[in-house]
Amino acid sequence: MDNPTLGFGHFLTQTDALGKTLLAILVLMSIASWALVAVKGLAQWRRRQRGAAFLATFWNAPTLDAVRHELATHGAHDPFSHLSAHALHAQEHHARHGATRLADAGTASEFITRTIRKVLDEETMRMESGLTTLATVGATAPFVGLFGTVWGVYHALVAIGLSGAGTLDKVAGPVGEALIMTGLGLAVAIPAVIAYNAFTRGNRVLAAQLDAFAFELHSFLTLGEAPGAAAAQADGGTVRVLKPAAA
Repeated sequence: MDNPTLGFGHFLTQTDALGKTLLAILVLMSIASWALVAVKGLAQWRRRQRGAAFLATFWNAPTLDAVRHELATHGAHDPFSHLSAHALHAQEHHARHGATRLADAGTASEFITRTIRKVLDEETMRMESGLTTLATVGATAPFVGLFGTVWGVYHALVAIGLSGAGTLDKVAGPVGEALIMTGLGLAVAIPAVIAYNAFTRGNRVLAAQLDAFAFELHSFLTLGEAPGAAAAQADGGTVRVLKPAAA
């Protein structure tokens, strides 16, 4: 006949300090991973929405001065506007002051390139923040749960050996309770791994879009037209040229 006292509640009352510590670690891991999923999911959605809105504003602007005015009015709240603001400021700074410091050395194109690379690195670090925690939870939570199971099985077998009752019902119940920790470890790890992969893919897509935009932005700031515009015009194609900012 089944013992009605077996279950998760019975497991909590029978486990020792180490087992409760491992359970608390799994709970903290779960809370941390779900909090990161919520925060980073919302941040990624906002970046995507605000980035799309800014790109629409940028490509419909008649001049770079209009883009500068838009940034001054509404600020930079996404990677694309952040990159544009710093690049425009770098162009203006070099035009006014020239290479007066080692940090400003080189041509305007080189100075803008360095600024763009710096901003791209900053945005990459910002997008990847918190992913290490998700990866750590996904990689270690199953082992924490397995450790709890091994520890629980050990104590269950010791208790059974001391009691001298080695029947199946006496063995299966305590061992089954110990497997709860393995299940909890997997329940914590699986969402963390799924979220990590989803965020990594989203960041990779956004980074590729940002790299492409950075190349076009650099061309506009240094040449006043999109990359390949001269060749397209020579072939009779229609290329939209964004007027440079007024000096």
